[in-house]
This record gives sequence, structure tokens and C-alpha cells, in this order.
Amino acid sequence: MNLFFRDNFFNAGFTEILDSEEKNMGHLDLKSSFGSAIDVYGVNDRLLYKGGFPFLSGKWEVSHPGGSLAGVLRSRFAMFSKKFTYETQGRGSYDITSPAFSKEYEISDSSGVLVAHFEKINGWFSSGAFTLRNQSAELDSYELVAVIMGMHAIQKRQDASHASH
Repeated sequence: MNLFFRDNFFNAGFTEILDSEEKNMGHLDLKSSFGSAIDVYGVNDRLLYKGGFPFLSGKWEVSHPGGSLAGVLRSRFAMFSKKFTYETQGRGSYDITSPAFSKEYEISDSSGVLVAHFEKINGWFSSGAFTLRNQSAELDSYELVAVIMGMHAIQKRQDASHASH
């Protein structure tokens, strides 16, 4: 399934999740312009995942609606690329990688098998719009939406800290 979704310019409010035929497949609730927290809703307005930074943490946590942890996203240091690791609860660890100036990302499982691909696209006059193609049997597409939005939030934090130095 291919999904299209985006951040809002002010990081707050609702944005749609669309499929390749522009059919509404759910929405994101970007909780606040001051913090970085989201709720991911599927079809029929059902809350599927929550994402956010724990207090004073640089890690992004993805949880189920009841609060149980689905996984944790961390940024990893890399010289000429962008690297992240998403560690799930009981379903393994996944690497998210992209060459330094690329807008395309690959998600691979611990054995190196490509399970999903996404890219940052221009459009919707947005600070961050993405298209996701998920081939994973283990990772739900909506969970990956929460992971990708977390990666975007980590990058925005890193950019802001570099700009302030």
C-alpha cells in the first residue's frame, strides 16, 4: 500500500493520509506547535498509534492507543548519510538509511532485507510531505507513518540545534 501524508507548516492540527488514488485513508493529529507529538488515525477515525518524545529525550517513542510501546526510533551518527534505528517490541530492529543529500529513505530489517521505502516530496506547500511504500509483513503502514513523522521531528530538532550554534 502506498500512503501520502504531511506535516503542517506550524506543526499543529490535522492532516490527511491519502492513498495513490487520493482516497482518504486516515489522518494525523499534530498535537502542538511547541512540542512534537502526533496521533495516527486510520479509516473510520480509529486511533492506531501515538508518537512523541519522552520528557527531555531525543528518542521518538511509538505506542499503541492503550499506551503500550510499539517501538523506539533513534538517530545514529553517520558521516555521509542519514541513519536511524527503529527498535520494536518483540519484532526486531530496523535500519532507516539515506545518502547525505537524498530525499529517499530505505527501511531494512536486521538481515538487510528492504521492507519499506519512503521519500520526502515537494508539494502541498508543506515543510514535510512524504510518500510511503510498505512491503513489510511485520510493520503496519500506519506505524511507519508514526516512525517517519518521528524521524522528521528528530531532523527538525537537529537542524534547529545546528542553526543556534
